[in-house]
Amino acid sequence: MDVRSFSGKAFNQVPDSENRIHSDEVARAHGFEGALVPGVTVSAYLLHPAVVAWGRDFLDRGAAHVSVQKPVYDGRGFTVHVTPDGDAAYHAELLAGEVRCAVAASSLPATATAPPVRRGDAPAGSVRVPATREGMMRLRESGMGAIRVPWGPGVPMAMYFRDEQEMPDLLRLGHGGFANPAFLLGTTNWLVAANVALGPWLHLETWSQHYRAVPHGSALIVEGRVTDLFEKKGHEFVDVDAGLFFEDGDPAAHVRLRAIYKLRP
Repeated sequence: MDVRSFSGKAFNQVPDSENRIHSDEVARAHGFEGALVPGVTVSAYLLHPAVVAWGRDFLDRGAAHVSVQKPVYDGRGFTVHVTPDGDAAYHAELLAGEVRCAVAASSLPATATAPPVRRGDAPAGSVRVPATREGMMRLRESGMGAIRVPWGPGVPMAMYFRDEQEMPDLLRLGHGGFANPAFLLGTTNWLVAANVALGPWLHLETWSQHYRAVPHGSALIVEGRVTDLFEKKGHEFVDVDAGLFFEDGDPAAHVRLRAIYKLRP
């Protein structure tokens, strides 16, 4: 099946999230028009054509690079324009009106790249490092605590459209569906939040590789490490390399995340 462009309405699933950038009040205080739709949700819109066209195969071995460049707001219309690149790859851009908000390159390789190996990291504790360069450097040296995330009813990011009928059948929880890209990428956000006492922060970019679809009733162990820290235009950035594993140790996905963990004043 060919990958296809589509249009929809953006959905902020987490207006009450600990990350208050998804609330109107805090987002406006930082110069935005209103609450931001999560970056992982925007990413899922760009990967939606891959799930529709390639189905289970994409969840088992698909790869993608997604970059969120501009804010997307709840309830606003958007269009994902797809440009095929052969039979098993495409480039896409998400437009809100005439503004390009995010771009992606997705592919369905014949075989997935070498999977990560589970390290057996200790679970994240109750003490989180502060969202400062010093705190992040300490985390880089000490290592990140792992988290356990179940996939099933009631989980955050269960849908990336407001209406479940718009979700692909194989991702619909009401049909016992597989974990969707917003949830899978979202686990890396939760990993950071479990290790860092964050204020408002932004998910910007991911490089992801799937290894096995995550079925209803599964739980994932998410491990990660801080690989880079840098400042740009007054914002503090972090790069995190994360492995998503089933409880038996088999890999589900490998994700590299780039985020602004501290917005400029």
